This record gives sequence, structure tokens and C-alpha cells, in this order.
Amino acid sequence: MPESPLRLIPASGRGEVSTGERCHIAELLNDPAVPGVSLARARVEAGVTTQLHALDVREVYIVERGAGVMDAGDGVEVRVGPGDCVDIPAGAAQRIRNDGPGDLVFLCLCLPRFTPEGYAPLGA
Repeated sequence: MPESPLRLIPASGRGEVSTGERCHIAELLNDPAVPGVSLARARVEAGVTTQLHALDVREVYIVERGAGVMDAGDGVEVRVGPGDCVDIPAGAAQRIRNDGPGDLVFLCLCLPRFTPEGYAPLGA
């Protein structure tokens, strides 16, 4: 039987974890075998603003539920809600504030894959 070009990446078994960034992250895909991309689900509780930070990779937020405000630490704010996508270039400052009554939940697609070494805190 020929070898399949498909590769299974087993579930990590790692659930949602709280971060110092003031959000909860569940990594759905982040494996060195797939270096071009990673995918996580983030959850920000009502009334919380995440830490201002930058990544060394491009990131796209895809809002699943809730409402919030994205900003790049420059005073320009962008409202986001379900179905909205935010394209964040590598190196750009970013944070999100949940100003809705429930959790703000969004996917974080990183290109190439996210590594902790690529995270840079930029303030409170």
C-alpha cells in the first residue's frame, strides 16, 4: 500500500489556559510539523482589556461571539463583533477590550506559527 500524503496531528489534550495577557487561550493547532500556521481560540471575559503586545508573526482575529474594541495603542479604536476579522501585521501593537456583557471569543490565526519567543509585551 502506498504511503499517504496526509498527516494526522494528534490532539494535544491541552485545554484552555489562563495567560498573563489577561485572556484564556486554547491552542487548536501549533505544531512544528506545520510551521506555516497556528490556530488558537481566545476568550476575554467581560470588562477585561488584554495586555498591549506585539507578535513577530502576522495574526488574524476572527470573532466568533461577543463584542469588543481593538486598538493598536495609538488611540485609534475599531469595533468588532461576530463574523468580523482583524488583520494584524507582524510587529504591530495590539490589544482588545471586551465591552460586551458576556465573553468575547475569537480565533487567532498566526502566519507562520506562533511561538512564545515571538511575543513581546508592550505595557499594561
